Amino acid sequence: MTQIKVGEVSLEYDTFGDKNNTPVLLIMGLGAQMIHWDEEFCQQLADKGHFVIRHDNRDVGLSTSFAGDMDMMEIMKDVLAGNKPEVPYTLEDMAADSAGLLDALGIEKAHICGASMGGMIAQLVACGYPAKSLSLTSIMSSTGNPDLPKSTPEAQAALMAPRPNGEEETIARAIENAKVIGSKGFEFDAERTAKRAIEAFKRSFNPMGVARQMAAIAANGDRRERLKKLDLPCVVIHGTEDPLVPLAAGIDTFESIAGAKLVQIEGMGHDLPPGAWTQVITAICSLTQQETA
Repeated sequence: MTQIKVGEVSLEYDTFGDKNNTPVLLIMGLGAQMIHWDEEFCQQLADKGHFVIRHDNRDVGLSTSFAGDMDMMEIMKDVLAGNKPEVPYTLEDMAADSAGLLDALGIEKAHICGASMGGMIAQLVACGYPAKSLSLTSIMSSTGNPDLPKSTPEAQAALMAPRPNGEEETIARAIENAKVIGSKGFEFDAERTAKRAIEAFKRSFNPMGVARQMAAIAANGDRRERLKKLDLPCVVIHGTEDPLVPLAAGIDTFESIAGAKLVQIEGMGHDLPPGAWTQVITAICSLTQQETA
């Protein structure tokens, strides 16, 4: 793992596979560090003939952290009133980070893949940097359409709960949240969940960064009109049992992008359980192999 300067930020990143292979850029979601793209998942994707790049978004992990408290109630009032809230940075800034990372690494074009908020950022990379984007994979994400179904009350409570303090509380919260928003149709591995939670906690603990990223999501708005203009291979992957970003959001994303494919994974929630990796990787490869054939 190493850092590289991209505009105003330094991004922590690492890679898997031969740098001469087809590049795939992985963008993670809200408050999630690049290690939430599991090493085994990344290696399996690399073994399919890809040069896989994952990175910490700004304000999470070991990438540049910003300053300033956020009043989420005020931000949501602005959004509901149709006003654009004041935020430290935008999702477009985060998309510029991801596109800039490719430039910094000397990569002209890559397949862009994002999960949850990372899917939103990936959409904006594809929209804003079409010359850099070979394809788009949007996983458990949304268009920002305000009319879509909301998260379940339980999932909302898990998302908005105060951040844990200390290792024991971090483990307990991770397991509790995984049971709420995770994949009901796949085996739950409490030991794996606890291990990842501690790894992330020891690596970086930045709860206000999560709030700033959430503010960037709230300020971004509806991306459907931009998505309708995309002209590149796209696959939308969504779990049928996602309580945080309901399946309807994935279908809406699919319907907003001409020629897109939709892959529904039965029993998957708002996570990437190992049992679903084969389906996810196969879907990504359906684009990368199409492009490089």
